[in-house]
Amino acid sequence: MNFRSFDEFWPFYVTQHSKPATRRWHFAGTLLSILFLICSVLFSWWFLIFVPVSGYGCAWYSHFFVEGNVPATFGHPVWSLLCDYKMFALMLTGKMDREIKRLGKRPVLQAF
Repeated sequence: MNFRSFDEFWPFYVTQHSKPATRRWHFAGTLLSILFLICSVLFSWWFLIFVPVSGYGCAWYSHFFVEGNVPATFGHPVWSLLCDYKMFALMLTGKMDREIKRLGKRPVLQAF
């Protein structure tokens, strides 16, 4: 699928994270990756190895075993990463459920 903007990609991204468990796995992975990034700055650059492993590991696990779809990262890596952080921020502030309702019921599409 071709998306012309981040705003066009965001609703698709949300449909690919329709289950609460998928979003929780993403939240955990993003949080872990941020913590490992901080550890790499404070303690040792070796922690950088765990930044993508924890972030993508949790996210991809949720797509393959919870959501049952292909991660959007495979087709749109930059927008997908930006959306991960947007979803993390919305979940952290308790606004993700409101965003899901705002977008309404949309068909679940695959990136490929």
